Formats: sequence, C-alpha cells, structure tokens
Amino acid sequence: MTITYTWRGHSDDAALDALHAEGFGHPAQGAGWAARLHGHSLGWVCARHDGDGDLVGFVNVAWDGGAHAFLLDTVVAPGHRGAAVGSRLVAEAARGARAAGCAWLHVDFEGDLKPFYFDACGFRPTAAGLIPL
Repeated sequence: MTITYTWRGHSDDAALDALHAEGFGHPAQGAGWAARLHGHSLGWVCARHDGDGDLVGFVNVAWDGGAHAFLLDTVVAPGHRGAAVGSRLVAEAARGARAAGCAWLHVDFEGDLKPFYFDACGFRPTAAGLIPL
C-alpha cells in the first residue's frame, strides 16, 4: 500500500467528514471543513491511498501566528491503522510547522494515546492545563 502525504492537500468536506466520523466513531456532522481549515489553520496534512485516491488520514495544524503550532484532529481510517500512517502524518505536520517558522508543536490527547505520541511521534511529556468548556 502506497500512501501520499500532502501539506495543505485538497480534501472535500464530505470526504473529510466521513473520515472523521469513521475514525472517531460518531455520525457525520456536515462540518464545513474547507472554510474552517482555510480560516483558522497554519496547514494540514492529507494522506491518500495512491491506488484509488481515498483519504485515509488527516491532521490539522492550528497556530498562534508565531512560534507555537498545535495538532488537532489526528485521524487514520481504521483499515490503515498500524501501518505508520499516523506517525507519518505527524512528521509531515511538524515539517510544515517548522518551515513556517514555528519553534514548538503542541498536542494534547487521551491517556491511551501516550505510546503513539511519545514513542512513535517523539513528543515529550510537559505540564499542561485544561479547562473543559
């Protein structure tokens, strides 16, 4: 299986909405992804299966306009998990953020994803805080 990773790659709203629904286990929400990405993101990475062009992975990179970038919505289609698609998405996101002049890439995640973010992607644990809204 060959996967192509594209910084700020094209993805229509329906394909991205379907990937998120499948990947996060919720119904499709009809989100306006293109407007959201172009209005609020430094960039994003799309992973596409070369054989059929299907979107199989995605990560969004938000930022503060300066040194800090933030990973959001990292998702890999269930049928493509375990093949390093997720860690490659994160590596491409880091490359894009670095090229834009960012010095830091932040991520927050559920505890069961520690092995992915710390071991597979190279993040280091830090102290952080969160207020649920």
